Amino acid sequence: TVDGPSMASPTAAAVASATNVRSRNVHHRRNTTTKPAPPRTIRGTLQELLRPPKKVGPTPTILASLKATVLASWLNVLLVFIPLSWAMHFAKQSDTIIFVFSFLAIIPLAKLLGFATEELSLRVGQTIGGLLNATLVGAFVELIVAIIALIKCELSIVQSSLIGSILSNILLVLGMCFFAGGTKFSEQGFLTTAANTNSSLLTISVIAVLIPAAYVLAIDALNASSSNDTNVDPARDILKMSRGVAVILLFIYGSYLVFQLWSHAYLYNDGASEHNFPSTAYPKKQNSTDSAKRRADGPETGADDPETGAEREKEEEEIEEPQLSVAASLVLLAIVTVLVAVTAEWLVDSIQGVVAKGGISQQWVGLILLPIVGNAAEHVTAVTVSYKDKLTLSLGVAVGSSIQIALFVIPFIVLLGWILGKPLTLLFDPFQSIVLFLSVITVNYCLQDGKSNWLEGMILMCLYVIIAVTVWFYPGFDISGTFEKCN
Repeated sequence: TVDGPSMASPTAAAVASATNVRSRNVHHRRNTTTKPAPPRTIRGTLQELLRPPKKVGPTPTILASLKATVLASWLNVLLVFIPLSWAMHFAKQSDTIIFVFSFLAIIPLAKLLGFATEELSLRVGQTIGGLLNATLVGAFVELIVAIIALIKCELSIVQSSLIGSILSNILLVLGMCFFAGGTKFSEQGFLTTAANTNSSLLTISVIAVLIPAAYVLAIDALNASSSNDTNVDPARDILKMSRGVAVILLFIYGSYLVFQLWSHAYLYNDGASEHNFPSTAYPKKQNSTDSAKRRADGPETGADDPETGAEREKEEEEIEEPQLSVAASLVLLAIVTVLVAVTAEWLVDSIQGVVAKGGISQQWVGLILLPIVGNAAEHVTAVTVSYKDKLTLSLGVAVGSSIQIALFVIPFIVLLGWILGKPLTLLFDPFQSIVLFLSVITVNYCLQDGKSNWLEGMILMCLYVIIAVTVWFYPGFDISGTFEKCN
């Protein structure tokens, strides 16, 4: 009877000790997996956002900046079409020639716009850099084309070009990024929290586009089932509704900027989230001799290799060499903006002549051709960085540009039309609205697992091709006849 308690006491002590150890381990794991606290002060936030991820080298000279601009891309060869398009316009040549020359002239201008933006992005943090790329590269050309088309009362061109820009970004650009990265990596990971937030914002913007169409459908059914004395004219109500919803969308976009740049800025820093799925390369093919030798030598310990650690430290200490000075980047942005504005005006003027001659519809021009011009620089930038295993940055360019167009450019154009007296609404072509809704759902499915492969990229690109083929045969639906005439 004496030995029983004496035997049970060490066991109880061992259990209690093990429980305390497990409790301390759990507490330690909870502390180590805690997310970093967001910055609390505006000054600290600005310092964090403006701090470049790598050290920036010396500022290049004016001559070096000019040389880098000329040799920035092989697309600069197409700059010769700028004076040619202007000459064809003032010479009253065929609208088809003017359209083709203006189309080719805007492509290198968009690339130079992206080049100047990337040089500015070197001097700031990754979040501000992604925002600059999405704003100036992803939405600036579309905004200029939309404003010019709005002034000229080409309302269908305005709406179709903006919808086409979103489709081009989330299907073609994002699909090319997934495919290009998938050729090098078996699976690529990205920040799921930021991607899911962007997906929610895209869904909200699509709902805002679908609601006016649903309203018109309901009113038409009500008018058909009621007497003539109680008929409701939806035109004026849709104008008021669109302007009110546009203000709300701009408020959502402002809240998104606060979320991205201040309160949850750490979620948009690559590698700062614990939910980032690591990219995996394709397994290397080995013959039997190499496999036997590898088994004899023992497992590799690349993570503990001093040479590997030295290489990582060298990469972290890498200095980013700028090709343009800040002044040269700003001057290049100003010059390109003027050239894009003038050339885009000739492009918009020639659309009606191209459509009138047959062979191509106005819907296809606005939904497919014009977005390709505006997103040409995005294609190159996003695909290049995704191949370098920077898929989060590619998502920031592709999906971020779509969010800017959906939550900023579209409501801004609607309010600008209100100021200019143009009856532009959020009532888009029903076919285009449905296509946009289905595309956003498809992209959300591809983003929800936090990783991508080449097959997902091919699916997105093939979906874009399907839409392009369908729009080629689509005659279009003229919504402008529902409202007062645009002058």
